[in-house]
Amino acid sequence: MTTGEYLFFGTFAFLFGAAIGSFLNVVIYRVPAGLSVVHPPSRCPTCEQEISPRDNIPIVSWLVLRGRCRGCGTSISPRYLVVEALTGVLFVLMLLHFGLSWALPAYLYLVAVGVALAFIDYDTKRLPDVLTLPSYAVALVLLLLPAILDGDWTSYLRAVLGGLALLAFYFVVWFIRPDAMGFGDVKFAGVLGIYLGWLSWGHVALGGFLGFLLGAVGGVALMAFTSAGRKTKVPFGPFMIAGAGLTILLGQPVIDWYASLAFGS
Repeated sequence: MTTGEYLFFGTFAFLFGAAIGSFLNVVIYRVPAGLSVVHPPSRCPTCEQEISPRDNIPIVSWLVLRGRCRGCGTSISPRYLVVEALTGVLFVLMLLHFGLSWALPAYLYLVAVGVALAFIDYDTKRLPDVLTLPSYAVALVLLLLPAILDGDWTSYLRAVLGGLALLAFYFVVWFIRPDAMGFGDVKFAGVLGIYLGWLSWGHVALGGFLGFLLGAVGGVALMAFTSAGRKTKVPFGPFMIAGAGLTILLGQPVIDWYASLAFGS
């Protein structure tokens, strides 16, 4: 793509991602509570006033309202702004990484479900099956697009095997140390393995490793800077999702470097 095309599609990706992020805020709030994400329309939890379309514009409305409800003035968490902006930025990064390829929709879905699950796990210490289990089918269906249209069945088979491999690895870790992670982490590991496996076996290995590394660093940081102790339960989902995301976007140079050391190539 030319510079102009990158600017056009990048802007569109950010705006589209921010809109998806606005919906993810609803998902993050309602799914753990067992509520519908489509009905009733969004409303202020304090004054129960339904949010009007002009106050529901991603990022812009929060800034215009200065983070307060128009009706009652109750403070609106800056998390809403963060989720919308973060999703928009991640959509742009995926576009820059994959270009206008048939694989791009699959990885945009991963961003969306990953952001939702990371925040839900942070809040509730669980990864709901209603989001994790359907993600297997969504991933495999969306990756059929590049497999069929680009004839890349090798990557598709590796994605399936990668999902099974990471799922099995996490299951073994959970079986040995069930106190180290929740079973929801095990179930979502297979989804991450599918996306990492589509790229390479090196991505599967690095993505799994980074999840545990980030989790260890995060746990130490919590104990160092908060009142958390060694027995404090730390949500692992955000770390495994972040590890997979970093591997997808930045992992190839690391994988190439390691291969050059291991195999002298």
